[in-house]
Amino acid sequence: MNKRIYLSCPTMHGEELKFVNEAFDTNWVAPLGPHVNAFEKELASYVGIGHAAALSAGTAALHLALKLAGVKAGDVVFSSSLTFSATCNPICYEKAIPVFIDSEPDTWNMSPEALKKAFAKYPDTRVVVVANLYGVPAKLDEIKAICDSHGAILIEDAAESLGATYKGKQTGTFGKYGIFSFNGNKIITTSGGGMLVSESEEDMKKARFLSTQAREPERHYEHKEIGYNYRMSNVLAGIGRGQLLHLEEHIAKKKEIYETYKKAFADIQEITMNPFDKETSKPNYWLSCITLAEGCKVTPLDIMVALEQENIESRPIWKPMHLQPVFAECDSFFHGDGEMSVGEDIFNRGVCLPSDIKNTKEDMDKIIGIIKGLFA
Repeated sequence: MNKRIYLSCPTMHGEELKFVNEAFDTNWVAPLGPHVNAFEKELASYVGIGHAAALSAGTAALHLALKLAGVKAGDVVFSSSLTFSATCNPICYEKAIPVFIDSEPDTWNMSPEALKKAFAKYPDTRVVVVANLYGVPAKLDEIKAICDSHGAILIEDAAESLGATYKGKQTGTFGKYGIFSFNGNKIITTSGGGMLVSESEEDMKKARFLSTQAREPERHYEHKEIGYNYRMSNVLAGIGRGQLLHLEEHIAKKKEIYETYKKAFADIQEITMNPFDKETSKPNYWLSCITLAEGCKVTPLDIMVALEQENIESRPIWKPMHLQPVFAECDSFFHGDGEMSVGEDIFNRGVCLPSDIKNTKEDMDKIIGIIKGLFA
């Protein structure tokens, strides 16, 4: 069988094992420990924010961000539509009501125009969750300005965009709360884990309290509110510390993959790479994606099947949340005035290409050759 080429999988370097061995040598393998504290400080320092809480998943970080923001049952919360379901699922954990905001074509992220439409109908909404899709920053200044004008709290889902910057500032730091994911396919990994960040020391203390079952500081087990088992373990935090040392290297390799695809497909008019604004943004290039021209004879499925036949992994673009059966009753707002959202159009015409930083030149040539062959 042909060698398996992955969409995006973990890349280990060696420093991770040093930290993990240290956890084993000190028998500090249970939740909490020195690696957790150090990982929080190192990640916060890297993105340039005051405080961080290391958690079991990016989803857990989003859930706690919503709780810290005061989301209650019945509240409307605006969320990006073109994203993974983890962006909006925690809204439902709190029995709040997600309302979905379409993308704009420039970055594939939340449309400021659609957000304005949503606030016109739901002016009392107090929380907005914006995702930075595939490592590309949203129009964060515009979105934050709209939120500020309505007294709304911005939560930035930077699960896919660690290391990306917007106007020179790290993503994850534009809202009152930001979150990152260290899932196995992300730009750095702890195998599973996430981070909640904020300038508020008090809020991060509260997040750590809630994430350890909301246990009061008493000799006996005392609980005055509902808590969660959301804390990151010392072992996983050790992996994260080792990975963080190589984040810039990972970004550089991801960028090289993106540029290789862009150059290779430059002569095929039907193919367009996922966009970003070069004037304002430096993505982390987590996944290289393409869209095919409307009416193109080659379909996204044709590309995915052709790659699959050679043991090469690719994926569809995220299916927008407003099209998901589980959210069929939820309201949504489109960027334009047409019957189809920008997000649905991208989903219909898009493919996520193999973006693993271990891809060799031969791997890239093979992927590109298969795709170009479909257009011959």
